[in-house]
Amino acid sequence: MPAYLIKHKRGPSGDAIIEDPDLTLAFSGDWAIFSDSDGPTLALTTDQATSIQRIDPDDDGQEQDDTTIKGPAPQE
Repeated sequence: MPAYLIKHKRGPSGDAIIEDPDLTLAFSGDWAIFSDSDGPTLALTTDQATSIQRIDPDDDGQEQDDTTIKGPAPQE
C-alpha cells in the first residue's frame, strides 16, 4: 500500500504519515499534491515540508527506509 512520511520544517512534532491503497503523489510548481480515487486529498507547499519519503511496508509488514539492503551488492 502506498505510504509517505512527510517531514515538517518545524520539527518532528509536525511530521505525518499518510497511506491509502489508491494514493498517488504529483508535483505542480511548489506544490506536492496527494490524491486517491476520489481526487486530491492533501496539498503541501515547499514552505511546509522539508522532505517527502515513500515508505511502503515490505511484504512482511515492516517499513522500508533508505538503509534497507535487498539482495547482493552490485558487482563492478
